[in-house]
Amino acid sequence: MTRADTIRHEGEAAPAAVRLETAWPRVQAVLQAAWTHSAEFRARMAAAGMSLADVRSWEEFARIPPIRKKDLMDWQQREGLGALTSVELGRLSRIFMSPGPLFDPEGRSSDFWGWTDAFHAAGFRAGDVVQMTFGYHLTPAGLMLEEPLREIGCAVIPAGPGNTQTQIDLLTRLPVTGFVGMASYLKVIKDTARSQGLDPAEAFRLKVAFVAAERLPESLRRELEEELGMVVRQGYGTADVGCIAYECRQLTGMHLAARAHVEICDPATGAPLPAGELGEVVVTPFPTEYPLVRLATGDLSMLDDAPCACGRSAPRLQGILGRVDDTAKVKGQFIYPHQVAQALAGYAEMLRWQVVVENPDGRDALTLLVVAPDSISCEAVAASFQAVCKLRPRVQRLDPAACGETLPENAPRLVDRRTW
Repeated sequence: MTRADTIRHEGEAAPAAVRLETAWPRVQAVLQAAWTHSAEFRARMAAAGMSLADVRSWEEFARIPPIRKKDLMDWQQREGLGALTSVELGRLSRIFMSPGPLFDPEGRSSDFWGWTDAFHAAGFRAGDVVQMTFGYHLTPAGLMLEEPLREIGCAVIPAGPGNTQTQIDLLTRLPVTGFVGMASYLKVIKDTARSQGLDPAEAFRLKVAFVAAERLPESLRRELEEELGMVVRQGYGTADVGCIAYECRQLTGMHLAARAHVEICDPATGAPLPAGELGEVVVTPFPTEYPLVRLATGDLSMLDDAPCACGRSAPRLQGILGRVDDTAKVKGQFIYPHQVAQALAGYAEMLRWQVVVENPDGRDALTLLVVAPDSISCEAVAASFQAVCKLRPRVQRLDPAACGETLPENAPRLVDRRTW
């Protein structure tokens, strides 16, 4: 099976001017669908003193204020998902729910989320047997990333997350050549197999991995590639919009996907920034069933538009370099301070709390600091946090008598101490 870094379709190599020319009518279709069906978009345009007739060029499009995920959640909770879609909910393919909570509707078109180019660029090919370790329950990752594999012609094992021993059994008993999931979990599988006396490079038959949902340190990529004898490539996207960018074999950054218009913008003004400047990733996906116009992801990055040896012409994101707000993505899940407050609202005696994210040895670790009396159970607090935020933290109790020093009143609700 050849895994040469070939371009899947001519659009990936189209010159910049052609890419923009091709994208404009698709953006116009999204704008028309949003103007006709989305109460949120009409309200946002009215607040900016704009109408659909005002948007006749890319320059005018850039004047539309971006929308943030929190605002999208507020609209869904207040008006209902149907106020934001262009089709009746029963005519969608699936409706997912991400933490927040936020509904993520899926249309019925083939490869709706646009990941097929990304998997092809990583090296997945027809005939691969692929172990999918992203979740299939409510959140879209598992099914979102299964569809492009089937489009390519792969067989998929819907393993889901966790159950590490079962993951190892699958990898040793079946001819699994591809892995999809978080790089940190692939490391757990590898290390667990090694602790059982297996040599993962010989016991497994893996050739290629596609990882996402967390940052990929180069040290971890090298470790996995060297110890497993495989290629590891990453993609970047969200549950709202699908694929945003993906790596090729050249490792020069992540090429922007052809299924959306992606901008790097000033977080304060929403104005697009030139290549080489740090700004917020703002995305307008082309599907019209759920027309999202200029969704601000909160992620910071910059673009490199120099030619890439792979032949793909799309500019490349130079990694995810930080967050605009105080949200942190941990083990593939966003942690929102307002969610944590909701989870802890029932503990009246708790004086203060703070979420701390670290990554010792390259693996995310989540700690919840609480200023609370001994009468509050740390196990109960951890369970309440997990019920709302989907992750279980280590709960560390701080002495209420010394909280002025250990956790001042004005301390940030979330602290991200991870290094890369």
